[in-house]
Amino acid sequence: MDLLITIPIILGSILMVANIVRYFLFIHGSHDVLSAGSRRDRIWKSIAGMLLVFFLLGYLFSAFIGEPDLVMAMILFGGSIFVAIVLTLMFNLLDTAKSRSIDIAEVLVGVIDARDPNLNGHSRHVQKLTMLFYEYLPASIRRGINPVSLEYAALMHDVGKLGVPESILNKPAKLEPEEWAIMKRHPKVGVKILEPLQTFNHITDWILFHHERIDGNGYYSQPGDQIPLPARIISIADTYSAITMRRSYKAPKTHEDAIQIIKDVAGTQLDAELVKYFMTIPKERLIQCIPEQVKY
Repeated sequence: MDLLITIPIILGSILMVANIVRYFLFIHGSHDVLSAGSRRDRIWKSIAGMLLVFFLLGYLFSAFIGEPDLVMAMILFGGSIFVAIVLTLMFNLLDTAKSRSIDIAEVLVGVIDARDPNLNGHSRHVQKLTMLFYEYLPASIRRGINPVSLEYAALMHDVGKLGVPESILNKPAKLEPEEWAIMKRHPKVGVKILEPLQTFNHITDWILFHHERIDGNGYYSQPGDQIPLPARIISIADTYSAITMRRSYKAPKTHEDAIQIIKDVAGTQLDAELVKYFMTIPKERLIQCIPEQVKY
């Protein structure tokens, strides 16, 4: 076979294999709250993947079993480039959509938080702490948790406080038992609010159980071994935020105070192993997570 025909065929084959690998890696990672899609979407993604494989097989058949000329070789090479460009555009558009979606979600959650001067900035603080914490988790743990889904769960963890009266949210004193009973319903209310978003279904338990305790004495008395791992991660970030942020009824505690309190409740309130990983995060990076509007 002529060298001018062989080179574009070999390059095109390599590029098509790379395209298929990129696509199936994308499919494998498309299980977050934004890109998971419905069952029908997943079927179409699978069909598209099979068509790419079919295209590659046809490509190889034409190239090595048939008798391609220079024009055919260039068409095949151009086809592989076209697929690479389409995939790149698709991935970039999805990344842009995800970035803008989280920006919009942050604004909406900020509006919710603003109802309560004791909560203003807390959700974004927990979001940033959670994603920083994710960086310091072992790879074996990170592999089992989709970071996009974790970020949304952390950001939305208190969305159920929309269902709590402002008189309770803004009360500058200890809540009465009946008021506390209403406050404790906010994780369930949050799940109810997010229920219409079907792609959020796999993270609702992360939100529902973020106030559960390892010793089983949380809001809903969920046994410690049945608390989802992402909920345990968010719980540690939520605890650190609650301790270090200012409240109308208390001054913020220092980073050192928060670390000591978290150590003290490891194994009872919080997951002891995860607390161990949280302790490895440098103080400076934790402090940087405080949203600008609430830094003091």
